[in-house]
Amino acid sequence: MSERGSFRGGRGGRGDKSGRGDRGGRGGGGGGGGGDRKKENILDLAKYMDKDMTVKFNGGREVTGTLKGYDQLMNLVLDNVKETTRDEEGNTSTRNLGLLVARGTLLVLISPVDGSEEIANPFVQGDDDDDDGDE
Repeated sequence: MSERGSFRGGRGGRGDKSGRGDRGGRGGGGGGGGGDRKKENILDLAKYMDKDMTVKFNGGREVTGTLKGYDQLMNLVLDNVKETTRDEEGNTSTRNLGLLVARGTLLVLISPVDGSEEIANPFVQGDDDDDDGDE
């Protein structure tokens, strides 16, 4: 039984690169394809370090705090965090949370407090004055 590995073609990740038992060995790329291309983050959070940010989470929670750190999985570290809650009547209340580590998989929205403004929704259909005969 102890000699069984030598009869099986070196499977099981033992470092045998003989071409037998490897995944993707027959001319297939093995799924990597593309060389040394580095993954870029969708957001460059470096320019928002030590700035106030608003973060909305998957369950509907919303917090505002100072961005102190982040990683490639979009996990955030926020300081001086205040959670804003809204009840059924629309009343808002806040509570201090202090230091917060927000898991990246739960984030829905990240926006800076400074430099953002509310605009009209460009997708809402108003009165259509242009009659181009599509109707």
